Amino acid sequence: MKQIIQQSLDSHAEVLRAVGSQLIDRIAEAGEILIAALERGNKILLCGNGGSAADAQHIAAELTGRFLKTNRRPLPAIALTTDTSALTAVGNDFGFDHIFSRQLQALGSQGDILVAISTSGNSANVLAAVTAAAALGLNTLALTGGNGGKLKEVADIALVMPSSHTPHIQEMHILIAHILCDLIDRHFSSSD
Repeated sequence: MKQIIQQSLDSHAEVLRAVGSQLIDRIAEAGEILIAALERGNKILLCGNGGSAADAQHIAAELTGRFLKTNRRPLPAIALTTDTSALTAVGNDFGFDHIFSRQLQALGSQGDILVAISTSGNSANVLAAVTAAAALGLNTLALTGGNGGKLKEVADIALVMPSSHTPHIQEMHILIAHILCDLIDRHFSSSD
């Protein structure tokens, strides 16, 4: 059992080192874009399935509440994964592939940011959301893994985790989300 635990920790550390060497500039760029949108009065919309849906909700909560012990103002962030009536109505009437794009068309405004989360980069409903976002004039930030899937090709910025192991991709997604929340918190704590 201890050997399995150590192997898991070692492989996590290996992916973490790869993220550190490959993605720092892209993470900083994503932070700048998110901060600029919030400075303009725009909002952040987030979507994903399964564990990525939970991450979307987690990130939105960090922004509307607070991430660290700072007293910055609440920031506008909406997880498109939380309204079960909208999800089931759109899924029933239009199909599961449209559960995020339909909400995005209703709630998104030019200048907003869509954070699209998919470990494979090939989730049809997440891809449809990115397409809808582009049509509305939103910037798109993708958190994905492996080879980035189709999401890498359609998002404005794609942070592709250097792993094809879903748990490690998810671990890096929430780590990067926390880093972005920290950058945002520090910016708005000093400017409020």
